[in-house]
Amino acid sequence: MTSTVPNAVEHADEQQLPITMFGPDFPYAYDDFLAHPAGLGQIPATEHGAEVAVIGGGLSGVVAAYELMKMGLKPVVYEADQIGGRLRTVGFEGCDPSLTAEMGAMRFPPSSTALQHYIDLVGLQTRPFPNPLAETTPSTVVDLKGESHYATSVDDLPQVYRDVMNAWNACLEDGADFSDMNQAMRERDVPRIREIWARLVEKLDNQTFYGFLCDSESFKSFRHREIFGQVGFGTGGWDTDFPNSILEILRVVYTEADDHHRGIVGGSQQLPLRLWEREPQKIVHWPYGTSLKSLHTDGEPKPAVTRLHRTAGNQITVTDANGDIRTYKAAIFTAQSWMLLSKIACDDSLFPIDHWTAIERTHYMESSKLFVPVDRPFWLDKDEETGRDVMSMTLTDRMTRGTYLLDDGPDKPAVICLSYTWCDDSLKWLPLSASERMEVMLKSLGEIYPKVDIRKHIIGNPVTVSWENEPYFMGAFKANLPGHYRYQRRLFTHFMQESLPEDKRGIFLAGDDISWTAGWAEGAIQTALNAVWGVMHHFGGTTDATNPGPGDVYADIAPVELPED
Repeated sequence: MTSTVPNAVEHADEQQLPITMFGPDFPYAYDDFLAHPAGLGQIPATEHGAEVAVIGGGLSGVVAAYELMKMGLKPVVYEADQIGGRLRTVGFEGCDPSLTAEMGAMRFPPSSTALQHYIDLVGLQTRPFPNPLAETTPSTVVDLKGESHYATSVDDLPQVYRDVMNAWNACLEDGADFSDMNQAMRERDVPRIREIWARLVEKLDNQTFYGFLCDSESFKSFRHREIFGQVGFGTGGWDTDFPNSILEILRVVYTEADDHHRGIVGGSQQLPLRLWEREPQKIVHWPYGTSLKSLHTDGEPKPAVTRLHRTAGNQITVTDANGDIRTYKAAIFTAQSWMLLSKIACDDSLFPIDHWTAIERTHYMESSKLFVPVDRPFWLDKDEETGRDVMSMTLTDRMTRGTYLLDDGPDKPAVICLSYTWCDDSLKWLPLSASERMEVMLKSLGEIYPKVDIRKHIIGNPVTVSWENEPYFMGAFKANLPGHYRYQRRLFTHFMQESLPEDKRGIFLAGDDISWTAGWAEGAIQTALNAVWGVMHHFGGTTDATNPGPGDVYADIAPVELPED
């Protein structure tokens, strides 16, 4: 059992099919699409070498650019900061370069099968991430209202935690047909998935996560709801998600996105960086040895985009921070959508008004982290009186909320994520410097572990991030509020442009906040692949008949459409 409050009902059949982030909104097998020997499609030879703007050099942008390059197009990537986006890995000044901190994405579920395709492609390795009560996490401490409980499994916690676990499982069964949907997704039973989800979308689009709990007979106890909010399931407390749509949470639990996490050895930013430099073996038009890096002057992306507008012939014209102006037949926008409202001067004609409304309504979660390097994984030392680990992965209602212990072996320097917080908890840190944050965190942890001197093990300055304060992000990731389903549908389906007026085509939205599963790298990749299909189609290209793309099967699996009146 890998989570404090598991998000899955136990199944007797251990041989069942593994689950993927397959739906439920758009149950398309992106992993099969990527693995097929026929490739993702082709464009007419007359279009080979044509430039396509890719705005944003995060994972979605780099994946889109990489796949367009393989088709024979010339992606021109614009990046305001650094390749990687929210796959951002940093080191510690003056410390061994092997010591790194994941400022953005740091843990990935096995159900992210399209992501795994690219991890394998560039030769990266993964290892278990030390989430609360994960099998490979030595120990976990749950500290609520000044009372601490030490555990190596959920069975070590007081009965009330198991009661909360059972309440959550019952709540999912009674209110969201969990077992039926989980099984349908494992079997990739598209008609069944669509049947269940259509009913739930109509029923639950106006419901918050907290309201969903309150409506359940299993969660009538306020104390149980409070504990669940502070301890949660999988990765820790979920009360910061309580105002969000329950549909967001159901997508996570159905796909087991919060279970069995793994981290990327050496840091997640290696993935987009390696794709940037990779020379694909199967490539059209370009000579063998071509990479995204080699297609760009000095091997660097172009700078930040400052203006986007349409010009004659429904072209997309891009102005960058150096004043360079280029015009393209097609463009993919993968940066966070709020950039279109603030940092980039945009023509209203870029998108239909309904899409502009959806962009404006995007709701972002805040998120903060702080890491410190330490001399060794001292937390594995044993307390002489109790025989327990002197320090553990920690969930608490104190300011730190979640503390993660990351090591690479018993005698090597290690890293502590002193605090990982979201929303209101993140905003509490915003005015404080890294050193001020560290002091508050050490004080909180000192109250939980009075016999442990964490400070004496620290060997370098802390590193921190608050994503809501990052100028090209202004938030960590999208999380829909109740009633936002229609907006998300508009953004996700934007790659299907046949129904749009001709003067609204040619620019494609992609990225984490366009996906149904925001906050997960898998969603960034899936929307990138949608946009690649859209660009291919825009250039008159097609997929192989044996490997239909997301646009080819769209009519059969299009997301549920709710009435607008």
